[in-house]
Amino acid sequence: MADVLTHVFSTFIAKGGQVNHVSGTLSSTCSALVVGESTMSRSVLLLAALIAASRRGMKVVFFTRTQIQTLDFITYPIQMIKFCYPRTLEELLLQVASLHEPENTSSTAPSLIIVDRLQNFLCGPGGGGGFHQGEQSCAAHLSALLLDTTAFLTKVLERRAPWLAPCRLLASFQPECEVGPADPGSSHPMLAVLEVLDRYFTARCALDRDESYAAVAAGLEDVWRVDLSGAGPMDPSDRADCTSQEWQLVVFTNGSMEFRSV
Repeated sequence: MADVLTHVFSTFIAKGGQVNHVSGTLSSTCSALVVGESTMSRSVLLLAALIAASRRGMKVVFFTRTQIQTLDFITYPIQMIKFCYPRTLEELLLQVASLHEPENTSSTAPSLIIVDRLQNFLCGPGGGGGFHQGEQSCAAHLSALLLDTTAFLTKVLERRAPWLAPCRLLASFQPECEVGPADPGSSHPMLAVLEVLDRYFTARCALDRDESYAAVAAGLEDVWRVDLSGAGPMDPSDRADCTSQEWQLVVFTNGSMEFRSV
């Protein structure tokens, strides 16, 4: 999955910028978690979906609770992206599980699964009613199902379209989800959920607003630091060889975006 993100960043990199490809285990990981502000992380997810479909010919399944309405002017590669709108955690679990059904693999199986704003499914009254009494167990359940599904789809792709294998997983998560006040002295509940997610996702893409003097002095609308690094279940030797890579994401006042290597 890190290879798709790297492709996104290199596609939108500033003219003359250099792209240093991620080395080590990170370059071959098949799952990545984008952590940061929801609106910005969704932009990264949408870019990843568009790049995967247009540049690599991947079939993409994009799960989100919020209707996507800003891409109507694009005819292709939108045809390669299936948008699904589960309202609750239970619906998301059912829709992910349905990817195992023959009707969803009869043609070309998906090569990329994207889940937008995991926190919306894991916390708050809209997350799924009485199914989940604890966000951590639900995060583990959902993550395990997603990884099992990507493993299943990878086997399908290896048989039918090996050039599109493996199936990759990309999701976003904002730890500052509104779940009510925590007990004094306790950590935020969603931070514990993030720790669970890190056990399953093998790479993390962190989005942090850049409030440095240089960014402020530039008079730009928004400047973000993008850090793509290893996380999750890697051997210590693999983690030591896994190189973190950083970019700067600039969002201009007209809405255009540009990545700059750091």
